[in-house]
Amino acid sequence: MQTDVLGEPYRRRVIELPADDEGPVIATLVSRKAAKPTPRAVLYLHGYNDYFFQTHVADFFVERGFDFYALDLRKYGRSLQPHQTANFVRSLAEYFPELDAAARIVRADDGHDTLLLFAHSTGGLIGSLWAHARSHSGVVDGLILNSPFFDLNAPWVMRRPMAATVGQLAGRMPYRPLPLKGGVSLYGRSLHREFEGEWDYDLGWKPVMSFPVRLGWLSAVRLGQQRLRAGLEVSAPILVAHSDASFRSVTWDDAAHEADTVLNVAHIARWAPALGRHVTVVRIEGGKHDLTLSREPARKRFFDEADRWIGAYLR
Repeated sequence: MQTDVLGEPYRRRVIELPADDEGPVIATLVSRKAAKPTPRAVLYLHGYNDYFFQTHVADFFVERGFDFYALDLRKYGRSLQPHQTANFVRSLAEYFPELDAAARIVRADDGHDTLLLFAHSTGGLIGSLWAHARSHSGVVDGLILNSPFFDLNAPWVMRRPMAATVGQLAGRMPYRPLPLKGGVSLYGRSLHREFEGEWDYDLGWKPVMSFPVRLGWLSAVRLGQQRLRAGLEVSAPILVAHSDASFRSVTWDDAAHEADTVLNVAHIARWAPALGRHVTVVRIEGGKHDLTLSREPARKRFFDEADRWIGAYLR
């Protein structure tokens, strides 16, 4: 292991993975130990156009007696290689090998008997599908999903009939980017301190406008969301948290600081019950898309809900 880019006490290890059509592939597992030895661990999983930099999230968990781990998935953040297309996969199941490897490190190598998965946005969809696929093994003892990406934030005709067309096109030209407007996204503007936000992070790994969305990736997400909507059987208890409102404007307004500017929160609430039998859903007043990056007091509201849920289900 090496010292992470965040500095001590954060450490990182590289997970070597089989090569794909672009060449060698890695994932990166970042870790931070709690003050005292503990059998409990949390694994953080980021969203799209994202990587782990939220050290205050690690603070929250280590203060509650969890060893903290965060996985930068293949082609994201620390794991992105010069020969790779950022954030790209053809199937969300491509991420399962690094999740399996991270879980083995946390449980077998480092000796933890409780593993909580804490996942944001696209990571929430990926983590849910992985937890369902591994339910028989009991590898995950609980999930906290922070604004999970359960449906496309678009009108019905875009989410269903036109999405099917995207799937057909993706088979022929998976790397083709969608023709989206450039510039600074409302969400990125609300986060980074160079704009309207309070957070500092690497804009090379998390651009304010996002990396291009490509047809193959969008098709993979669509198929993953279809599987979710058909019903999963995640055996572990789940907390799903989302903002109480979505931001509807396409131009900047300070209200973007107090709403989800990325997803339709009604979709999250609608599909959360499809995860399994034991799902708790909470709405966070004034929360952003990443609830942990919300302004106060919304950020505190989210962490208070997470703390209450952990106390009830992961004693």
